[in-house]
Amino acid sequence: MAHASLVVTNAAVWSGTGPAGRHQAIAVRGDRILAVGSMADVAPFIGAATKEIDAAGNLVLPGFNDSHAHLLLGGYQLLSADLRGARSMVEFAALVAARAHALPPGKWLTGGNWDDGAWPDKRLPAKEDIDPYTPATPVFVTRSDLHMGLANSAALSLAGVTAAMPDPVGGAIVRRPNGEPTGILKDAALDLVRRAIPPPSADDSLAAVAKAAALAASLGVTSLQDMAVGETWENWRIFQAFRERREMTVRLCVRMPLAEWSADRQAPGGIQDEWLRLGGVKSFVDGSLGSATALFFAPYDDEPDNRGLLMHQPAELANQLAVADGAGLQAAVHAIGDRANSILLDVFTAVAARNGARDRRFRVEHAQHLAVADIARMAALGVIAAVQPSHVVDDGRWAERRIGAERAKFAYPFRSLLDAGVILAFGSDWPVASLDPLAGIQAAVTRRLGVGYSPEGWHPEQRIGVAEAVRAYTAAAAYAEFAEADKGVLAPGKSADFVVLSHDIFVLPPEEIAAAKVLCTVCGGKVVYEQ
Repeated sequence: MAHASLVVTNAAVWSGTGPAGRHQAIAVRGDRILAVGSMADVAPFIGAATKEIDAAGNLVLPGFNDSHAHLLLGGYQLLSADLRGARSMVEFAALVAARAHALPPGKWLTGGNWDDGAWPDKRLPAKEDIDPYTPATPVFVTRSDLHMGLANSAALSLAGVTAAMPDPVGGAIVRRPNGEPTGILKDAALDLVRRAIPPPSADDSLAAVAKAAALAASLGVTSLQDMAVGETWENWRIFQAFRERREMTVRLCVRMPLAEWSADRQAPGGIQDEWLRLGGVKSFVDGSLGSATALFFAPYDDEPDNRGLLMHQPAELANQLAVADGAGLQAAVHAIGDRANSILLDVFTAVAARNGARDRRFRVEHAQHLAVADIARMAALGVIAAVQPSHVVDDGRWAERRIGAERAKFAYPFRSLLDAGVILAFGSDWPVASLDPLAGIQAAVTRRLGVGYSPEGWHPEQRIGVAEAVRAYTAAAAYAEFAEADKGVLAPGKSADFVVLSHDIFVLPPEEIAAAKVLCTVCGGKVVYEQ
């Protein structure tokens, strides 16, 4: 009998297969699982050269699969300004000033993750808030939802954004009554400034990927589905270069912008294997709730003249998706507002009718606010809801100011979606929210918004169970990328991707799940992280 290269013993293994029983050990040869079972089942595979991990009774789960994140963007943000800690306009400006002071003159200050939702100032930042501290530093920092950014005067000048410039289709330049830009740009208007930012060097890009991959490993993320955010094929080439180094510690399934693929209509070159592959295309229907650009049937409660932004006309989107779908590519489309989700389901229906039946697994990315009838439509169409539970915590504190209590009843309706038979695939939307899957699981199970809010959670009727949340981060996420035959559960023949946790999250008080720590992450049969 050939011996295992790695065994995990004295464990509490939750395999994700069948009844929720526990196993004691796992045996691995190379990058595949040989056996999952009792200590006696695994003992014959142990040889002199077998590496052994004593789990000391701790919980072992399949490796987490983040179904929606932005790895390269997150890596760049790890190397740039982090404004997540700003709790007011004053703190925001101070963080920008400190970062600008550390940069040489003329060097762009990028990054962001600021969130004005909880600021006491009750207004968006403007260029005048940071101009005094950044006269020689062009600044462009995005809001936490990535659908809004602030540019200072230096950046606006370099980008040529003036009062005379019209709003781009699908975007908005926020202006004063005289037409002068305030510095705030929304959705498609972000690209007006992005185009002026010098591209990072190859070394900077590879460093960003390495830093992001290391963070993923430390959080037990063994697979990540990367979503396009205005990227080009250059991102694919960066991932290719990183793969060629043979340093991958997380598996990447990459989706490229639909419009860009539609223009090129060609497959990318280079390696595609179990570590890096092209998973399909990504597009948008609307913007975000935080930026008031998510598309709703009714106006925003706090902006009665605003119903949101439509990023693409439905007929145009349907035609582009039909071409990609006809080429066998999976479609993943961003939709947040209730009208955006309804439009998208109409588009999916039209594409399926045009191209005929096949296993296409359409995905709605976010599916945050849904009309009740559209939940049943999602189930009937077999559409996957790729959702991010940590956004419940982020948005729940202020969402009702935007859309009112009645519409908020079906905000992030995880329970309703599962009960209707819709597959939930969990992700983080990192760097919009934390990459930590345990934080996402806790959010889905508790829907608690923090101290001072109801301990029952925000709309507790939409809570789900721990096992359901873990499956959404493992088996369902694998299904959402057509990879269920290879990963998502722990069974013989599957990829040896798993994580050892410090606590059993199935018995922890739900509000303490995020306090559990990753002790060890194994990906492809190799230890890629140890605490």
